[in-house]
Amino acid sequence: MSGPRQTPQVLPPLPPQLPLPATLAGLPGYAAAAYGDREALADGEVRWTFARLAEETAASARAALAHGVRPGDRVAIWAPNSRHWITAALGAVGVGAVLVPVNTRYKPAEAADIIRRSGARVLFTERGFLGTDYARDLHASGEDLGALASTVVLRGGADGPGRAEGPGDSTGPGGPAVTGWDAYLRAGAAVPDAERAARAAAVRPGDLSDILYTSGTTGRSKGVMTTHGQTVRLYASWSGLVTLRPGDRYLLVNPFFHTFGYKAGVLACLLRGVTMLPEAVYDTDRILHRMAAERVTCLMGPPTVFHGLIRHPDRAAHDLSALRLAGTGAASVPTSLVEEIRTELGAPDVFTAYGLTESGGVVSVCPTDADARTLAHTVGLPLPDTEVRIAGPLGEVLPAGEPGEVQVRGYHVTPGYLDDPGSTADAVLPDGWLRTGDIGVLDARGYLAITDRLKDMYVVGGFNAYPAEVENVLLTHPAITDAAVVGAPDERLGEIGVAYVVTTGPVTGAELTAWTRERLANFKVPRRFTRLDELPRNAGGKLLKTELRRAARGESA
Repeated sequence: MSGPRQTPQVLPPLPPQLPLPATLAGLPGYAAAAYGDREALADGEVRWTFARLAEETAASARAALAHGVRPGDRVAIWAPNSRHWITAALGAVGVGAVLVPVNTRYKPAEAADIIRRSGARVLFTERGFLGTDYARDLHASGEDLGALASTVVLRGGADGPGRAEGPGDSTGPGGPAVTGWDAYLRAGAAVPDAERAARAAAVRPGDLSDILYTSGTTGRSKGVMTTHGQTVRLYASWSGLVTLRPGDRYLLVNPFFHTFGYKAGVLACLLRGVTMLPEAVYDTDRILHRMAAERVTCLMGPPTVFHGLIRHPDRAAHDLSALRLAGTGAASVPTSLVEEIRTELGAPDVFTAYGLTESGGVVSVCPTDADARTLAHTVGLPLPDTEVRIAGPLGEVLPAGEPGEVQVRGYHVTPGYLDDPGSTADAVLPDGWLRTGDIGVLDARGYLAITDRLKDMYVVGGFNAYPAEVENVLLTHPAITDAAVVGAPDERLGEIGVAYVVTTGPVTGAELTAWTRERLANFKVPRRFTRLDELPRNAGGKLLKTELRRAARGESA
């Protein structure tokens, strides 16, 4: 059964007489023409108008040309939120490159795997973020980096923060050349802007704009491909539905390597004339101060962000009265949290949403004026020109009120996984329906509720965690003979990982925490470990994860 199409409330229009750009290559120029001298970005002491942001992005695009970036080249970026991330990414995409964002929490081996399999030729990264030297650690790891030919250090070059080495004057033994950001930009100064404009004009709506990696139940990450046309159309629609408007000030706490941070953050702000306030690290003390100082009107993030603000002992000392719009999702949302966002934080407009990387990041949005229960217990109506149906185990379409697999069809469904036709065929049916792997139900109004997952994936503080990947790491421990990981509800993080292990001898939870933390990003590390004599399996030997989930929720022994 397909839900009704989303009908916007009274929404702010896009700039009059300015057609949407056909591609992301035209987006900075569109924003400059539409919003000009409005403030586009505030990053530390740096403040740019939309016109200045377009100039900085054009300089980055010319640098990409000077660096030899060709149409279709994959360009990876492994760095925290900043204006450098924005201009590096948009500059490369603006000359036809395909962006490959990399999770800043990844260890070098995890990052190298994505860089290698995506075929990235250029990597943008940083040195010194939270004491981590991404460039050094990656090149010192000995991992196969595939086609990677050069690394551009956005901040923290060899001569210290704010200074950078010249092009090619630092290389690893037989490894990629390392260039500082300033030197990268200087090289681009010799490229005529007409050449940049011609390359931008040559980008087509059907060209790939990005490849975002998301793991499956096998634990092997898959590169989800998305085109320019899909992205522009989707986030023009989404930004209107959630009521973003010129003059809003949006605190970007969601990481840019995530669909929500990059597309529902940076790209949506450019489409709607919204000021971007990037945050590299979520820290509640800093966020409270910045929300008051910058008169933040929009904040979006997983429930843990809002829990932290509401319960902060010094919240009352900060003026948050400018906040009008709050968006959350990616985990179960208590009704009480929606009510507290409105009453305690004072944001009258609240929305929840649902999406996955394979759908461009969005499927449905719950209207900002919905009641708290609807916001908490549903993820709203499908986007315009998006169909949602609930399918049974044999593929039959189920009526309203019957739970089954959520399937989605629309212009924004991925064309497929990079170099993985088998997984593509499994996920996208011949008639265009995307199998989400989530279990949900449509009510009589056509509102969608997500009730469970066919896949084992769970969401920790807004980040997807995949049990198979964690289980594979646990099984490398010399004392573990069997392991299973499931998600369990958590008030602060939405969900956490709970591991059940079978061992050959004594082993402590602290030891297993250290073992996994050395090998995986922190959000993937289970928060609880339980030793069992054996894992529950059926007569055929299949692991009964349903029993483990019940135990993790405290519903059984």
